[in-house]
Amino acid sequence: MNQTHSVTVDGLGMKFSTGDIAKQASGAVTVSLGETNLFVSATVAEELRPNQNWFPLTVDYREKYSAAGRFPGGYFKREGRPSEKEILTSRLCDRPLRPLFPKGFMNEVQVIGILLSTDLVNDADILMVNGASAAVLMSDIPWNGPVGCIRLGQINGEFVVNPTNEEQCDSDLDLIYVGTETEMLMIEGSADQIPESRFIEALEFAQQAIQPIIATQRELAAAGGKEKREFELYNVTEENLKFVKDLLGDRLQEAVNTPKRLERRAALKALNEEAEAAMIEAQGEEEFERAQLNMAMEVLQEEAYRGGILTENKRADGRGPLDLRTITCDTDILPTVHGSSVFTRGETQSLGMLTLGAMSDSQSLDAITGGSKEKSFILHYNFPPYSVGETGRFGIPGRREIGHGALAERSLLPVIPAEDEFPYSVRIVSEIMESNGSTSMASVCAGCLALMDAGVPILAPVAGISTGLVTERAEDGTMNKAIVMTDIIGDEDHFGDMDFKICGTREGITGFQLDLKINGLPADIMKEAIQQSFDARMKILDTMAEAMPEARADVKENAPRIQTIQIDPEKIGLLIGPGGKTIRKMTEVSGAIIEIDEDNSGKVYIYSNNRQSLEIAYNEIKLLTADIEVGEIYQGTVKSVKDFGAFVEALPGKEGLVHISELADFRVRRTEDVAKVGDEIWVKCIGIDDKGRVKLSRKAAMADREAASEDEAAKDSADDTVEEVTADSSEN
Repeated sequence: MNQTHSVTVDGLGMKFSTGDIAKQASGAVTVSLGETNLFVSATVAEELRPNQNWFPLTVDYREKYSAAGRFPGGYFKREGRPSEKEILTSRLCDRPLRPLFPKGFMNEVQVIGILLSTDLVNDADILMVNGASAAVLMSDIPWNGPVGCIRLGQINGEFVVNPTNEEQCDSDLDLIYVGTETEMLMIEGSADQIPESRFIEALEFAQQAIQPIIATQRELAAAGGKEKREFELYNVTEENLKFVKDLLGDRLQEAVNTPKRLERRAALKALNEEAEAAMIEAQGEEEFERAQLNMAMEVLQEEAYRGGILTENKRADGRGPLDLRTITCDTDILPTVHGSSVFTRGETQSLGMLTLGAMSDSQSLDAITGGSKEKSFILHYNFPPYSVGETGRFGIPGRREIGHGALAERSLLPVIPAEDEFPYSVRIVSEIMESNGSTSMASVCAGCLALMDAGVPILAPVAGISTGLVTERAEDGTMNKAIVMTDIIGDEDHFGDMDFKICGTREGITGFQLDLKINGLPADIMKEAIQQSFDARMKILDTMAEAMPEARADVKENAPRIQTIQIDPEKIGLLIGPGGKTIRKMTEVSGAIIEIDEDNSGKVYIYSNNRQSLEIAYNEIKLLTADIEVGEIYQGTVKSVKDFGAFVEALPGKEGLVHISELADFRVRRTEDVAKVGDEIWVKCIGIDDKGRVKLSRKAAMADREAASEDEAAKDSADDTVEEVTADSSEN
């Protein structure tokens, strides 16, 4: 696609183009890496919505099946509701864009990304963030960008910038990093228990790696960007702010410092209603603007929350900056669930419920851009309205729920055992029963406890915690003071400057996510937050260990049991049978689920919550696929009789010859005197020649069985003697 202006990022091969398409959008670019091409537009609304006191930014990323040369599935053959990947990419892009818009800018901005082509090698999520940055930068929309975004991997101890889909499989780090020219702005990802020191090195490396991307965007904007427009900023007026502040006085601070969330909300609601009545009386209903009242209350609450922390090191609920809320843990709380737990931290509570299933229960991923085709570990997060004492929409997960579930899932995934060690599909559902901050981190802790309760042999326990930030700045923007807070509540997240979530084991970090409301996070504060998260994580892991020191040694009785059997890969077809007839019959007879490993290794998995069912299926498979072995005894069926002996089917489809001399321990004149067609007789394999011909012996089998019977009789006699002696001793 030839466009007026094109610039390539040195060293990364990423290309930005603009000028010839979507010229009525405020800003539009295409960005490419390899043969993956993405179009991104940014458009601004001309007018504000009525009574609007918030900034409506929407970011939507969409993948078109045509980009991969495919038809959409379904009857209509048209792309439908966004996939989880599209939603997560949209959220990934939204978070670093939002804090860079001017305060008071209320005109709606819409950013849309459309995947035009994919080479199935390079992922498009990184391109979406960079393309959105370039599109807004090129537009006439006021914005304090640009930002640069990369994915950073680590392969064999070396950092790799923007690894391909194949390289990501070999990487023990998946860091999506977004920053400005000077500071970190947003991160997201997972790691294989990476130490904190190495994690900090990765962040510093990524900050340098994004600089060519930022420089390229500036070069593109200089060549074809629009001049920024002056939009009227909408903030609370000094008069309205002073009116509400004078009216409420110290009562607002007292309401903010109410420890319980619902009581605090009720106190603030009463003050808001009082202020509304007073403003209407003073200004008249026609002049009264509800948006002005809302913004005034927002500003004053922000001052109240932040002021106590900055001046007295005291938070709204009375804690100091480093204090954790009270934590309680419980497991095995639901009788028929395979694994269950409750994790409570202050007024935040997650109920974790785990289900074990067969490998066929894994989730299929219809990935347009390549990558994994399925996943056998799933975590779903639900945030019902009752968790915050409200009513509202219930049932269908929103973007927030999908994002929080994905964060918890990728934080636990590094400790899930490999499929060849624990061949189950695992699903965790985190039901948020109560919420006052960091429910995603509670979901990680509850999910970990549920895994251990279910008997999943995880590599190590995982916990997560969120840190927040309040800063004080001079008029020129210089940061005078900054306080990092551990375990933030909901209002501290809302009125603070940062939400930095880190999960991990005692050995290192497994998952992370950073959101900022300021224009960047200085390196020294970043390191302080990481250290505080580590300290808090150790305390949480100690508390979790008191409730569940280690995973159960085995799955629960009501969970599906599993038995693994290795067969000759060449016999997979025999086990399946024509049209799947054989394996279906085995499943019906035994009641177990039988699955064959897809890698054609010959590994077969049998699932059932009934031990007898497992044994039946196992024996059927063993019988069908086993080979006759020298020294083993079989109960076979006589298939044909010859003058020189009988051919006996010792295993299904596998025969051997019992020579007439091996039919009995006496001279046999005619084979039919001992073995007739259809008879079932015991035989022992006494040899297999170099041509694979099996030699069987009824005589040897009968001798071995007779000897075994004599040994059993002798054992029973000895047991009886011991019982008699014991009885005599008791009588004496």
